[in-house]
Amino acid sequence: MDPEFSRRVMVGRIASKGMETSIEATPEECKALARRFGIPAIRDLACRYRLVPGPQGEVMAEGWLMAHVTQECVVSLEPFDDAIAESFTVRCIPAERFREDDEVDPFSIDEVPYEREAIDLGELAAEELSLSLDPYPHKPGSTIPADLLDIEEDEAAEDAEEPRRQPFAALAELKKKHN
Repeated sequence: MDPEFSRRVMVGRIASKGMETSIEATPEECKALARRFGIPAIRDLACRYRLVPGPQGEVMAEGWLMAHVTQECVVSLEPFDDAIAESFTVRCIPAERFREDDEVDPFSIDEVPYEREAIDLGELAAEELSLSLDPYPHKPGSTIPADLLDIEEDEAAEDAEEPRRQPFAALAELKKKHN
């Protein structure tokens, strides 16, 4: 199945000094992506890229993503609009050379495979957008109504009177016993 937002660039057409390109999703592609991500709407999605070829078919892709989305607040269940602006860098690697590592270095550049001599910049932008979406979106100014909280006023007052035990207090006590 083809991705909802596909813009392929042939790796062989990227000049050795690199290239810049921009892509933009159509309204139909935005609707399809919103369904895929389970959000009410994506009004627009655009991404500007700088692509630089490397050794053995690798391509460094720097991207600047901008989108306007509608999400549903986890507190009030009301839809609200949000603007997303993200930058990212990924290393695109031919699928036959791509290896999934069991250990992921959070400080290394993400690597993504590509097939058939073409990188799908649309799908790459869609994946970056999905990573940028807040999994628990809050509408600005929304708060949990007091009557929905399960804390009784007496319990809250009781908790306030007891000093809170620090997480490493038990270790400190144990260290004192052994010294």
